[in-house]
Amino acid sequence: MILTAAHCALGYSDNYIFVPKFAKGAGPDQQPYGIFHIQRVFIDPRYVPDKPHSSTKKPWSDLDTAFARVSANQRGQRLQDAVGGGLTFTRPSGYAHEDVTVVGYPGKDHNDAGRAVKCTVPTTQLPGFRQMSMTCGGYYGGVSGSPWITDYQDDARTGHVIGNLGGYNGGGNDANVDYISYAPAFGADAADLLADAVADRAPPSDLPPYQGIQAKLPGGAAQWKHAKLLASGDWAGNHRGDMIVVWTDGEVTLYPGDGKGGFLPETRLKAPNSTWTHAETITGGDFTGTDLSDLMVRWSDGEVTLYPDVSSAGMSKEVQMAAPGSVWKNATQISAGQFHNGKYATDLLVRWADGELTLYTYVGAGTFGTENRLKAPNDTWKNATLLTSGNFSGNGNWDVLVRWVDGELDTYAATSAAGLGAETRMRDPNDLWKHDQVMSAGNYTADNAGNDLIVRWSDGETTLYADTTHQKLGTENTLVYPGT
Repeated sequence: MILTAAHCALGYSDNYIFVPKFAKGAGPDQQPYGIFHIQRVFIDPRYVPDKPHSSTKKPWSDLDTAFARVSANQRGQRLQDAVGGGLTFTRPSGYAHEDVTVVGYPGKDHNDAGRAVKCTVPTTQLPGFRQMSMTCGGYYGGVSGSPWITDYQDDARTGHVIGNLGGYNGGGNDANVDYISYAPAFGADAADLLADAVADRAPPSDLPPYQGIQAKLPGGAAQWKHAKLLASGDWAGNHRGDMIVVWTDGEVTLYPGDGKGGFLPETRLKAPNSTWTHAETITGGDFTGTDLSDLMVRWSDGEVTLYPDVSSAGMSKEVQMAAPGSVWKNATQISAGQFHNGKYATDLLVRWADGELTLYTYVGAGTFGTENRLKAPNDTWKNATLLTSGNFSGNGNWDVLVRWVDGELDTYAATSAAGLGAETRMRDPNDLWKHDQVMSAGNYTADNAGNDLIVRWSDGETTLYADTTHQKLGTENTLVYPGT
């Protein structure tokens, strides 16, 4: 079984051959592993080029993958017996990977020696498509179908392949820039196609039309750059995660979750106004214990207010928690959670400007409950740029997730009034997570746990990491695509 791009295999005829480690200038008998004839090609019938023998820029370019069964070579050897090893088809958990190796053969116009080009690079998502993008020079026409391998080693004969060069515009940049290439990221469609190839059966012809991936939040990246604050809670009263957004112009919007990692139509809670431009940090918790979440706001003048039982009907009458000019002006980050193994998220974690970390348990309307110091003022926690709370470890006490100024990402499992929980590093210091501008955790997927992390990035891209644990980020789902 071999892998290629669908647009390469369109118009398959009986004279297609596969020559592993092709040696230019060598005769058929001198090819290292022999020559293998293609017996049958398998292409998703929903992959339709813009014109015969071409590629496409349509959503179904996500399906630009093909598999083929090959005969024995002229020496009577099966392909895997002759070459050894083989790549393992693997469905990646997301689009961003640190080290992916792409190996392919450019066409003869750019490759007189007939040699393969190889590059190991990080990948990102092609906005709006279920495809990866990589930047490396030399990938001219002819490289389509090249495998994208996550654990490549020179001279190794095994590895995991997560996509193939192809997809949008045949796998090449719109402006014909040779150093940007794309690849469909293998998903359920590719897995089904491979199963058909293994079984030597024709792919079903009655599949529903391919719609591509859709953004799960309205607007685009230009709009979501202005999502100043996020808070998660159950504001619909259906035990699902919903999201409140405070925008830079003071508008406040509620996005009810659908329980599947997506959102229902938005509800405006506040039209653009000058008052809410002064909201500095927010969090959602059930401080009043009514099974409907409340919204707590720390304002720029140090006032803290609580809005009990927020819903799509609007904001309730506010309850003042701290007066203007109070010490709460120095509360840099606030995050509600269940840190005493209770039924409701009635506890409030506060990171102060001087690095002090405080947990208030049994917070209610008009009271901050019992104050517990977790960290005395210190320089380290001054660098805790963002923090949020969720049930990432599955314990009775929730966990704290911190994004540090250098991009490091840590969790503190089972935090309580007795102290921060056990620290686990999820990401070493890195440049990518320095672009995490706002984040909030909630219950947005079917497992009914508060372990889904939403991140709004500096370019407006917004991402949901579903089923995140205290040890690693969950499956990446794009809610808002960059550059849209």
